[in-house]
Amino acid sequence: MDRSAVSTTPVAGIMASLALCMLLPSLGTSIANVALPTLAIAFSATFQQVQWVVLAYLLATTTLIVSAGRLGDIVGPRRLMLLGILVFTVGSAVAGAASGLATLIVARALQGLGAAAMLALTLAFVSTTIPRPRVGRAIGMLGSLSAVGTALGPSLGGVLIATAGWHWIFFINVPLGLLALVLAARFLPADPARSDSGLARFDLKGTVLLALALAAYALAMTPGQGAIGYRNAALLVLATIGVVLFVMVGKRAEAPLIDLATLRRPGLVSSLLESALVATVMMATLIVGPFFLSGGLSLPTAHVGLVMAVGPAVAALTGVPAGRVVDRFGEQRMTVIGLAGMAVGAMALVMIPATLGVIGYLLPSILLTGSYALLQTANNTAVMRDVPADRRGAIGGLLNLSRNFGLITGTAVLGTVFSLASRTGDVANPAAIAFGMHVTFAVATGLVAVALLIALRSARSPVSVTANQT
Repeated sequence: MDRSAVSTTPVAGIMASLALCMLLPSLGTSIANVALPTLAIAFSATFQQVQWVVLAYLLATTTLIVSAGRLGDIVGPRRLMLLGILVFTVGSAVAGAASGLATLIVARALQGLGAAAMLALTLAFVSTTIPRPRVGRAIGMLGSLSAVGTALGPSLGGVLIATAGWHWIFFINVPLGLLALVLAARFLPADPARSDSGLARFDLKGTVLLALALAAYALAMTPGQGAIGYRNAALLVLATIGVVLFVMVGKRAEAPLIDLATLRRPGLVSSLLESALVATVMMATLIVGPFFLSGGLSLPTAHVGLVMAVGPAVAALTGVPAGRVVDRFGEQRMTVIGLAGMAVGAMALVMIPATLGVIGYLLPSILLTGSYALLQTANNTAVMRDVPADRRGAIGGLLNLSRNFGLITGTAVLGTVFSLASRTGDVANPAAIAFGMHVTFAVATGLVAVALLIALRSARSPVSVTANQT
């Protein structure tokens, strides 16, 4: 797309459509978490089973988000954006109407596929349709909307479940999705002429192999019948084979899904590992938090949603100030401080809630999420600063992949730790739920400590994407 081609398009209309395309996927990520205890009862399901309501969405988003930008270049970004909104909206309608857990999980995967296209193309549209002096402001606003969507999900979900039933946490997306579809069709600029041969260069094999490897990994981390056995080990081996095949196919592909040469940039792998580890910990708050608040502290669902919204709200408010602090004091220093704050917050969640109740949960959560916002700003700035224009998509894709991989791991691995520690076949045993909470965040504290060690070790090797060109 050429900026001159859209100079007469109202910027407000473009931003309204992109705002919804950023808000809805973020809302979809967090709104279902608060419903997990309700879904476990509604479908007479175990924790391991209902966590796939979250995992299916994350898996679908993760496997497509890396390639959605490339696919948009081939078939046209407007065309793919409209398709993504439509798929997300249809998936929401099917999820709301689901009468069985299997149908709900499939519908959530459909939602995730649509969300991947929406997330991947939103920032691309900003860079090509918003006047250059206003691009920074637009990106900042969309980042805030992403945090707002994550913060709004638990509270809105809790209210909807308490007043209208769990079906409406998905039905609510239907009118919003239709509005996003109308705005995008009206204001997003037409696609440029495209080559019919473009699809031949799309790394379909890589996309399929990555999807299978991630699915096998998530399944491997989910215990069957409450215990990890040979099935899990076999799936982990299958996931490893999938990654090896993905690498082999990528080396031969004309336009690989992930350019492996990019990973040789100094400091980049460390930053990606840190991103994955902290995302793992943050997902634990969204998965374990509802069970602890409802089962461990006996809060009603609406109150659970309000408490769960506080942490993401803090992250939303911290974003802009965090950017200023990072610019002033440097990315590496703020990365270390952010990780240290996360470690203290996670450790406090191990020790405080049993004695202080809701306040004991809220205070560590505020520290944890505020520190996470600072860390993410510092880490993303370190990775993306001075990236050549022709590499921004690839590096941004890797950041998205590492974050979503962490979200999947947090759902599967820390969800499994919580399940085994609390034996959540009985989701109403306060003592068991509290013990599971403590064990889960003890493990989370260890993961943050590993990320902190990585950050300290790489502090003398700044991230670069221009060195060691291949």
